[in-house]
This record gives sequence, structure tokens and C-alpha cells, in this order.
Amino acid sequence: MGSFNPDPPKPWVETPLIFSPPLSRKVGCNIYLKLENTQPSGSFKSRGIGLMMLNALSAASSSSSSPSAEVHFYCSSGGNAGLACATTAAALRRPATIVVPTSTSAFMIAKLRELGARVVQTGASWAEADAHLRDALLAPPEPGVRKVYVPPFDHPDVWAGAATLVDEIARDVLAGRVAAADGEDGQGAAGVVDAVVCNVGGGGLLNGVMEGLERNAKILGGGVGGRTKVLAVETVGADSLNASVRAGELVTLPGITSIATSLGARRVSEKTWEWAQRAGPENLISATVTDKEAATACVRFLDDARILIEVACGATIATAYNGDLRRYLGKGLTDEEWARRNVVLVVCGGSNTSLEILEKYKKTYGIE
Repeated sequence: MGSFNPDPPKPWVETPLIFSPPLSRKVGCNIYLKLENTQPSGSFKSRGIGLMMLNALSAASSSSSSPSAEVHFYCSSGGNAGLACATTAAALRRPATIVVPTSTSAFMIAKLRELGARVVQTGASWAEADAHLRDALLAPPEPGVRKVYVPPFDHPDVWAGAATLVDEIARDVLAGRVAAADGEDGQGAAGVVDAVVCNVGGGGLLNGVMEGLERNAKILGGGVGGRTKVLAVETVGADSLNASVRAGELVTLPGITSIATSLGARRVSEKTWEWAQRAGPENLISATVTDKEAATACVRFLDDARILIEVACGATIATAYNGDLRRYLGKGLTDEEWARRNVVLVVCGGSNTSLEILEKYKKTYGIE
């Protein structure tokens, strides 16, 4: 590998926020799409994983103990975090090893290897893959190598990177690319951005969204106690946050049974649970959709938006098709009041998808 570049490339890009006429008509309010599927790795993970890896590389270069050690990145992931790590490592010209559970598709493993990453497949869940990475790969020292652990979701740098997508939404608001708030309407003043909808796996994206909303509260009307609500969506069978909300305490699922393997964290981060408690159920709303609803959304979204997404992202988009957005975010509003609301759907992307996979969903679930 080459010597350290003092100014390495930023491994994520600013993504578009676009108004969606088809989804707005279906939902009955203003729907904006934050297109994280356009990131270099195909998902929002490029932001947080990229920032964490950049910071680690910078710290390694300034280390007085072993400044010449070769940095080698290690990541455990069900797919997209590993892909972001491998993509970033390729851009930084550093080696990467990705440990994935046995549930990870051959399709995703091939993508990782195409990027030059070493792939190790072990364990029935992400937690088991992560334990193997820590014990068998990270622990043994290797002369001349600085091993850097890249967590898929549970790290402040990962959350800070994800928060930059909200900073970009705020800039779009200031530039006048989002409909202006309508003021008093009998339900309290509408926020410039009334709600952000995102999915939840381990909670890295949600933590970043909450951090970004709090930082940009004056612009967006959000933050804890602000007017921007967050709808956090999981698929049934990968619903570790929803299970915790229902139990009133942070719980661990016995296993992952959803097809949305990218959401396959049996337990959300402590920070995610902290945000849920701070915001409360009125401001951070936990929702679930079925695998069928998420898969159906992937198929319909391809027709409506001409964008191919994986089923984990389909969980978010499903709320625009199954009535959940109005049910959770429009309680007590008239049709006219609801029509003025601005809702951002985070199209988090994901690379575990193809036309062949969508065709399989159509057959499995009888999607027309």
C-alpha cells in the first residue's frame, strides 16, 4: 500500500433532497426523499463509517508509538457497513477485512470481494460474527500492523457522520428548496420539516438523525422537544428498538427472523435507547412493518421513483404506501392541515438488491 496521504479523499458525498410528486399524491402531504442510495457504497453508511475511518487514519499517522505501522481496517457487518468499510478502504488504499454472518447473501459477499476486501463468513448473527472478529482477528498482535476496529453502528464518529445528512437538509431549507412552514393551524406551528422517517438496525442512522435535528433545531423546527418528529421503522423479526419500547427497557432479541438482514442487530445501541427515552414516544415514534410490506415497497418504489433499494430501506418507504405516515404523524389533522406537512424519507439505499431479488419478492409475496 502507498504511504499516508495527508489529505485523503472524503469517502462520502452530499446527496440530493428531492420532492416526490408520486409519493406526495399517495400520502396526501409533501414527501421529500433524501437520496442516500447515491453514496459511494450505495448507502448512508458511507458517512459514519467513512468519518470514523478517516479519523482513525489521521490518529494513526500522528501516533508517536508506531507512526510507520500499516493500518488494517476490520469490520463486522451484515452487509452495508462492511461495504462502506471496503469502499472507504479502497479509496484510502488500505486493506480491509470484513466478517459477515452466515445469513449474508452470496450477492453481497461478491460485492465485498470485488472491492478487494478479505471476507470471513461465520456465525448465525452479526453479534456472533462480531465476537469472532474481536477474539480471533483483532486480539492477536501482528508486527508492523495497526489493527483498527470499525463498528457498524455503535461509535460517536459513526453517529456524527450520519448527522451530516441532516445538516444538508438544513442547508436545503435555508436555500428555499423545502416548502415554507404555514404557521399556526390549530395544531401548533408546523415545523419547516415536520418529520423525518428512517429505519433502525443497530441505531447508527437514528442516532445521527437525532443528533442532527438537535443541532439544526432552529432551522428545521426539530430536536428533542422540538416540532420535528422522527418515525423510526423496523421490520417485524428485526425489531429490537420496538421490543425495547414495548418492554420499557433495553432488550435483546433472541434472534433475527426478518429477511431485512441489514437490520439484523439483536440489540440497539445504548445511545439509541437514550435518545428514545429523552425524546419520548411523541417525538420519536417506533413503528414496525412486515417483510411483505417492506418488499412490496421496494417493488412499488422502483416504479414510482425509478430507484432500486434493498428491503431494509423498503421498511422506511413502506410507511408511504401502507398508511402509517398519516396514522403516526397526522393524528387529529384535517386533510388540509395534513397536506401542508413536510416529511423527509431517508432513502438509506443498500446494495443487497437486484432486479432478480425483486422478482423473487414478487413471487414469494404475490406482489402484482
